[in-house]
Amino acid sequence: MTGTEGFDPDRVKCVVWDLDGTLWDEIAVESATDDLPTPRPAALAAIDALAARGVLSSIASRSAPSVLDRLDDVPDLRARFLAPQVSWQDKSESLRAIAKDLGIAVESLLLVDDSPYERAEVEALLPGVRTLDPAEVPALLAAFEDREETPESRARVQRYRTEETRRAEGERFQGTREEFLRWCGMRLTVGAATPEEIPRALELAARTHRLNSSGLTPDRLRELAVFAGHELFTAAMTDRFGDYGVIGAALVDGTDPAVRSVPLLALSCRVAGRGAAAAFLFRLMERSRTAGAEEFRVTLRPTDANLEMRILLRQAGLRRTDATAATADTAAGAVLGRSLHGDLPEPPAWLHVFDREDTKA
Repeated sequence: MTGTEGFDPDRVKCVVWDLDGTLWDEIAVESATDDLPTPRPAALAAIDALAARGVLSSIASRSAPSVLDRLDDVPDLRARFLAPQVSWQDKSESLRAIAKDLGIAVESLLLVDDSPYERAEVEALLPGVRTLDPAEVPALLAAFEDREETPESRARVQRYRTEETRRAEGERFQGTREEFLRWCGMRLTVGAATPEEIPRALELAARTHRLNSSGLTPDRLRELAVFAGHELFTAAMTDRFGDYGVIGAALVDGTDPAVRSVPLLALSCRVAGRGAAAAFLFRLMERSRTAGAEEFRVTLRPTDANLEMRILLRQAGLRRTDATAATADTAAGAVLGRSLHGDLPEPPAWLHVFDREDTKA
């Protein structure tokens, strides 16, 4: 897909920039010195504006790998880009590698490239990826104008950089994956969302797909969260490498004393594979039972992207019920439920879970 017509900014997590003719005017490998060409000020301003709204930037350039080594010698410029790819391979392959390194879906990438050929190659082999000519960058920025700048969005680039360090340490670690996760010392804190966390919860509703139960829109989530008997919960995580920030959000409907219903459960893909989604879900079950509920339900709208969430709910013992959800909220969705009597699932042994009230003691 090319251009910004019908563009949905919530689907874009990373903008990938070409170098020659896009980030700068010249061709880097033809430079008479080891100095890189001077970046276009407008391109740098765009990268920084996107970063302030939580959008990452990377590089995909068909050029000599030595260009990336030269980029490392310009720390202020290099720091703007995550998982850069500079090689003679096809752009589509570079985009696949970037998505894999960042742990995000390739469809959440957007390519800015001055070459019609490169854009066409990506559009043909990665039809879910949108491509833009550099002249269309102002329209791209305009699409993000309404997105609120939050502490979470401003910290996202650094958190992904911390994730690069975490991944590198995991590759060097001498032991099993579970032993590494234990060594990381992960702590998950669950509690009612504070006013400062609400924008992040709305962002998770809009921007998560792999670990999103229902696709409830941010506007609808905001409406439901203020209804009597409803409460918005968040989950935040830390480990020895740093702070993940708020990585999960759940809306809990307690209007029926015997049933706790969750119209939305959404978690960041940054924590996929670490047990955080399961731990958050299990703690919500435990809190529901403590509050006197006998049944726990989650609204599920199956999509091509949320297979991981569907597997998690099934492993937690939730099965389809006869209950129906409001069709306006859950188009073609279902309600899954389970009894809160008897044993409840336990979080992974390597993840320490706390209620926010406990951490204040």
